[in-house]
Amino acid sequence: MNLDLKNKNALICGSTQGIGKASAIEIAKLGANVILLARDENKLKEVVKELDITKKQKHDYIVADYTKPDELKKKIEAYTKKNIIHILLNNTGGPAGGPILDAKTEEFTQAFSNHLLCNHILTQAVVGGMKKEKYGRIINIISTSVKQPIKGLGVSNTTRWAVASWAKTLAGELGQFGITVNNILPGATNTERLHTLIDARAKKSGTSAKEEEHEWLKEIPAGRFADASEIANAVAFLASPAASYINGINLPVDGGRTGSL
Repeated sequence: MNLDLKNKNALICGSTQGIGKASAIEIAKLGANVILLARDENKLKEVVKELDITKKQKHDYIVADYTKPDELKKKIEAYTKKNIIHILLNNTGGPAGGPILDAKTEEFTQAFSNHLLCNHILTQAVVGGMKKEKYGRIINIISTSVKQPIKGLGVSNTTRWAVASWAKTLAGELGQFGITVNNILPGATNTERLHTLIDARAKKSGTSAKEEEHEWLKEIPAGRFADASEIANAVAFLASPAASYINGINLPVDGGRTGSL
């Protein structure tokens, strides 16, 4: 199985923590040059140091804020004028939880911008180089809510479906160029966002965080939360040459939690 990513450049978004950082580490292990993208420059510098183990790869970073899509567009276009990106991992933090009927319209607008519009901006900037190289991997971190809506995550559920439909359409357009577009659907993963959601639900229901965590775990056949590295393993595989004929899929990595095929 060919998992070699030497001489490939991978742009990893939201890469200073959680699934993004774990994915950057796994992809670097396969030999790729990793370009980190996030808004905190100090954290970006620290992650670059962690990746720079062999000294044989050239890791880099871009400071950008998803709440400023026009600025993001300028920065990624400037970068791709001089550099080819072979792998793009679209990943950013999800919107706050809550019933969909309580959501303000601006919450939908902001979530749509952060996820779908920024994904689109980044993809438009990198796809030209992918076509030239006849190698491209666009991977989107979304959610199992694409297959089964998650209670209390109304804005997130809505936005994730939009990203999944965008990605499926894109997969049909780009497959002829050796470019694949796939979605990873993480289940409950041991990240800062998960514990924020657990704490919020516990507060609303008047229970403890430990009790709320137990309720989450009851729904997972594996009986535990995922480690971010386990999601990253799936990302790294889809980024590799071995995944060349996998295109346009939604891949749950959730310990068996999703109740649909």
